[in-house]
Amino acid sequence: MNSQQSETHSDKPAEKQESLLLNLLCNIILPTLILTKLSNEDYLGIKLAIIVALAFPLIYGLHDFITRGKLNFFSGLGVVSVSLTGGISLLEMDAIYIAIKEASIPGVLGVATLLSLKTSQPLIHTLLLNDKVFDVGRINQALDSNDSQSEFDQLLINASWILAGSFFLSSVLNYLLAVIILTAEPGTVAFNEQLGKMTALSFPVIALPAMAVMMGNIFYLFRGIKKLTGLELENILKQK
Repeated sequence: MNSQQSETHSDKPAEKQESLLLNLLCNIILPTLILTKLSNEDYLGIKLAIIVALAFPLIYGLHDFITRGKLNFFSGLGVVSVSLTGGISLLEMDAIYIAIKEASIPGVLGVATLLSLKTSQPLIHTLLLNDKVFDVGRINQALDSNDSQSEFDQLLINASWILAGSFFLSSVLNYLLAVIILTAEPGTVAFNEQLGKMTALSFPVIALPAMAVMMGNIFYLFRGIKKLTGLELENILKQK
């Protein structure tokens, strides 16, 4: 019976890994090229260029949902963000609304991260300390053995503040990037080109600093868990 269960478990297909290249291509590279190179009336025109450019992130989010068979939180958030950008641009609303939108989404995530500390399942568990990466069962067992659960709870609180800080950093950088770049009149080729430039710069200017903070937070968690449990790195991580 045990061998059959083991065989069934091993036959379970692994979750398909996301392609970083495809992600960058659909979410940054193609929208940037379309907005900056094809917005002229000789090509797609202003409004059609916006629709086509933003269609790629939307299609990517839908593809991610179909491939994984479940809604990825960040893909879903990306779809909402892209839809709002498209709506604001097509309605030719003032660029400040895009700046507010760009700042509000990571800002809300930062607030939600802190508020979740008052719940039974803080967001830090979902975003960083999840059972896909960490051997949570072994960690909890070691914490109980070492009577260090209270110290671990404080570690998670600190890590949650760092995580929220990365979101707040993204919020500020998003707003500044939009305000600095989007200076042209909405509904013009120049505005589309600036929107494409903002999309291109979003990765180096916003994503990389936020990722650096996130990686530092993961290192902080590793070091804290190792200290509190006495486990080595290979025992902390989920074994494939």
